[in-house]
Amino acid sequence: MAHPREGFQGHGLPRLRANTPALSRRSFLGRSAGTAALAALGGGALAGCASDLTGNGTVPLPRPNHPVRWPVFADNKPIASGMAPETGATLQVYNWVAYVNQQCVDNFAKKYKCKVQVTTFNTMDEALSKLRSAHLSFDVLMGATVDVLGQLIESKLVQPLNHSYISDIGQAWPDFTDPFYDQGWQYTVPYTIYTTGMSWRKDLVHENPYTMSNPWAMPWQGKYKGRVAILDDYRESISLGLMKNGIFNLNTTDFGQIATSRKALEELSSLVNVRIDNNDYTEVPDGDTWIHHAWSGDMAAAASYMPKGVPVDVVGYWFPTDGRGPVANDTNVVLGSATNPVLAHLFVNYFLDLNNALENISFNGYMQPLTGVTPKVLVKEQILPPSLMSTVVLPSYFRRGIGELQLPVDADALWQQAWLVVSNGI
Repeated sequence: MAHPREGFQGHGLPRLRANTPALSRRSFLGRSAGTAALAALGGGALAGCASDLTGNGTVPLPRPNHPVRWPVFADNKPIASGMAPETGATLQVYNWVAYVNQQCVDNFAKKYKCKVQVTTFNTMDEALSKLRSAHLSFDVLMGATVDVLGQLIESKLVQPLNHSYISDIGQAWPDFTDPFYDQGWQYTVPYTIYTTGMSWRKDLVHENPYTMSNPWAMPWQGKYKGRVAILDDYRESISLGLMKNGIFNLNTTDFGQIATSRKALEELSSLVNVRIDNNDYTEVPDGDTWIHHAWSGDMAAAASYMPKGVPVDVVGYWFPTDGRGPVANDTNVVLGSATNPVLAHLFVNYFLDLNNALENISFNGYMQPLTGVTPKVLVKEQILPPSLMSTVVLPSYFRRGIGELQLPVDADALWQQAWLVVSNGI
């Protein structure tokens, strides 16, 4: 699955309208997925894909009904308790582009009398490749996606956490002290959480997804030809085609179901000349696109991109109120290469504090799963307009929602091949 910051060039500063749409991380994923699918179709390269996706082939695939407690290796133990933060240090942080508020970073540096250097990446593949390089050494990885945790842990690129340094975990949703992908939170703390739904311009589209029998079919309307877009993400958009057909196994390995989604997306292309991009956060506010398959965190920032004189109230975001839709979260981890492991623990703890989290959300739009981050608080702090409270992720969504999780290699190739057919035909 792609990440909302993949290939991202920055819509970061809140309440400032961008002059040109950014190339989102999704755009990059769409291109890389096509390349991988071509390699798979070519035959011999499939083994390389398998190595990238599953390491040695023995890494388990966490699922809500099959949770995983990762091993702690004898040569990769947690650091000792009771140590003081490193002095005169420069904490090295590795993160997605525009995925942390620099003010938060500066405040942390001031509090702990250290320096913090943030180095950025555009895709998780890029991050993993550089982390495996002996020439680079980082303390913290921000935004690690759930689907790569097995690779990070089994290759000992991350170290197990000493919980005594992470006192603010109590501010997080209880779900994250025993998540299915890392039981006992041995290696991860939560960072951001987001949903995938539908955004639309209420003044230009007469249908309301909240009253439609199947809102996932909202883009399939010929009268909006040229004004419809789906995300440039092979997992997200193939999932959309599945849900349009009433299939909610978003980790399916069934060729017939994947083919059904592909055909639905091909029909969508023919019907509305659909666009594929990740500029939901600019295109819907400015009215260039009227219906856009979208991420909640992107649409939460819509107020920053509204044309002068157009109220943000005309932008809508729908996600099913029962939570039965795509939900994802990112994590923060301490890296095995950390030369400042105490500061690294304190840094991941820092973003579990409510005040720090709110300051961070005001920059990137992506909420954090803390009990104090509620719709009421986000509106009160003027981080979120009341009309877009639907972008807030609730704990029940996380519990009932559907994760687009790591697939077996052969199934992943089928998804990528289906997306290649769709995206090349548009």
